Amino acid sequence: MRGRIVKGIGGFYYVKVVSDAEGPESETYECKAKGIFRKDNRKPLVGDEVIVDVLDREKRLGNVRELLPRHSELIRPAVANADQAVVIFSIVKPRPNFNLLDRFLIMMEQQGVDCIICFSKEDLDENGEGGKYRQIYENCGYRTLTISAKYKKGIRELRELLSGRITVAAGPSGVGKSSLINCLQSEIVMEIGEISTKIERGKHTTRHSELIDIGENTYILDTPGFSSLGLFELEKEQLAGYYHEFDSCEKFCKFGGCSHINEQNCGVKEALAKNLISEIRYENYRLLYEELDKVRYRGGRRN
Repeated sequence: MRGRIVKGIGGFYYVKVVSDAEGPESETYECKAKGIFRKDNRKPLVGDEVIVDVLDREKRLGNVRELLPRHSELIRPAVANADQAVVIFSIVKPRPNFNLLDRFLIMMEQQGVDCIICFSKEDLDENGEGGKYRQIYENCGYRTLTISAKYKKGIRELRELLSGRITVAAGPSGVGKSSLINCLQSEIVMEIGEISTKIERGKHTTRHSELIDIGENTYILDTPGFSSLGLFELEKEQLAGYYHEFDSCEKFCKFGGCSHINEQNCGVKEALAKNLISEIRYENYRLLYEELDKVRYRGGRRN
């Protein structure tokens, strides 16, 4: 039978298949992968389409016999056949870590995956900060939303953007990711974490990656919360290429190969002074550039 891996835990793969005997009704089989995959240095991933040999139909047990071709493969999170990512940061409680957000956007672009940015907990946004955050990233070319899982604001628009695709959902712990995914489902199947009122950090309620069916040919992959991200195989000279708002300014830089950090007559810094570029984004760029410079100087390894 043909199916899709929706979850993988401890060497077991849970494959959603369509039962030949029962028509369109979906069933989930607990499967092991055949040893040939290890021999070929291939590992099944959540999102993979597979061929399953049924061992016990009543107990829904099987073996993954064949991995079908992938159209994409992400390294982190490890998932096959993702079409896009939605990255979720809360407006408040906790406040967004924009440096971490920029790292995630760079990582996804390196892997050729488009991103939607969701700023959550709009119902707690008393000062209207969410609109400012949206404007910053819309000016950089990203599709952004402000949402409230509590009042289901923005959920319909997000559902339309996800329709017919496999989407990776990611973000730090405590931003309401599980609550948002619950809103996208007809049934609540996920544990919702609590925020520590002292340190405003959430519990890691998602401990493994799981592909959740939220509509016809529509899946969302919930992933464990992250608190840090490395920059994968990136040279400091390449960094500006991921800050697309710099593109129209670089032609005004006096020197070729301008780093936009210490040089005089820099078009990017002139745009910054005129508030044409976000100070938040530029400061993240500067910090990441310095980090990459130190990695090269020390001959360090990037994780």
